[in-house]
Amino acid sequence: MVALGLIVGGIATYAFFRVGTLTLGGDEEFAPIAALWFAMFALAPGFFLPLEQELSRALAHRTAVGEGGRPVVARVLVLMSIIVAVVVAVMLVTSPLVTDAYFDGQWVMFAALVAAFAVYAPVFLARGICSGTGRFGSFAFVVGSEGLLRIAGCLILGWIGITAVGPFAFVVALSPLVAVAAIGVRGSLATEDGPPAAWREVTQNFGWLLIGTVCAAALINAGPVAANLLADADEAALVSRFGYGVLLARVPLFMFQAIQATLLPRLARLAARREFDEFRSGFRLLAIVVGAIGAIGTVGAFWVGPWVLDLVYEAELSGRTLAMLALSSAIYMLALATSQAVIALEAHAQVAIGWVLGVVAFVIGTWVSSDEIFRRIEIGLVASSAVSLAWFLGALRHRLHAVS
Repeated sequence: MVALGLIVGGIATYAFFRVGTLTLGGDEEFAPIAALWFAMFALAPGFFLPLEQELSRALAHRTAVGEGGRPVVARVLVLMSIIVAVVVAVMLVTSPLVTDAYFDGQWVMFAALVAAFAVYAPVFLARGICSGTGRFGSFAFVVGSEGLLRIAGCLILGWIGITAVGPFAFVVALSPLVAVAAIGVRGSLATEDGPPAAWREVTQNFGWLLIGTVCAAALINAGPVAANLLADADEAALVSRFGYGVLLARVPLFMFQAIQATLLPRLARLAARREFDEFRSGFRLLAIVVGAIGAIGTVGAFWVGPWVLDLVYEAELSGRTLAMLALSSAIYMLALATSQAVIALEAHAQVAIGWVLGVVAFVIGTWVSSDEIFRRIEIGLVASSAVSLAWFLGALRHRLHAVS
């Protein structure tokens, strides 16, 4: 069910970029929406995914021992509210800089970004409740419907003749709430009352998880964000085309999310049982599979990527650019898989450090590597993923030696 939802959501995302471009009239007109989309996913998952994971873990544990999870949900809701308040306050303080540098002075786009960040709090809360209580059909519905709802919203706006970018931006920001409301109405978010929840029940390793996921989410969306910041004012269409290339290079990552949803619990069970030989063999097989998928994706991006990009988006990027983006995505997948193994061995701090080092490597690589806008970002992306992967492999080896 989760894989199906991710497939639908992934296809809908690609379709949304195409429909949005056609509805607004071209790459240049769609560029602010693309910038909003990548900034939105650089922010929201980083701050809210750790809470989704902690909520899911805590609810699954309570379900297993026959206890109601409503107090846990209440605790997570408080934490999410605090995060929303703090992050929105920081965004408001920095709004003149962000609006001028990233949105070319379009305040409506900044307002949509703030709205989108706040909207994703209940979305990730709903996902945590659904996964923690085993309601995977509802989880898949939330994940899969986002892109479809955005496409529907864009088509409705185009049909009634609206061409201003502001309404489209708020369709992007607010669409996920519809799915949350729908599963809420049918009772998929209901939880039973139970024993009071101590803060440690939902904050175990939360600080390290938060640092790690914020940096990991920033890295996966760093390419288009950096392109938007570094490009000149007359290069909006170029930035949109680069965003299309990033989406194409991410095809394997959409599928990896389904593997990731089951990877961490399996590795954690093996580690808890101290079955480290099976842990090693399972991780080795996973690394081979992910590496093979990444290699195929990189070669495919070089040879057929430009043709696919022209067919789907009528956009032009070189095979070299697409291959570099696919290579960085492949290395990122390996780093993500390895980080999950390190988390399963309860070395959360090492994961946070690895992703922080990746962000530093991206900044340095993008800064000093080249004067050509795409090439410097490509080098930064590959360097960042490689640095994080190297750190996680070292941490995994050290941790396995220590516990076995």
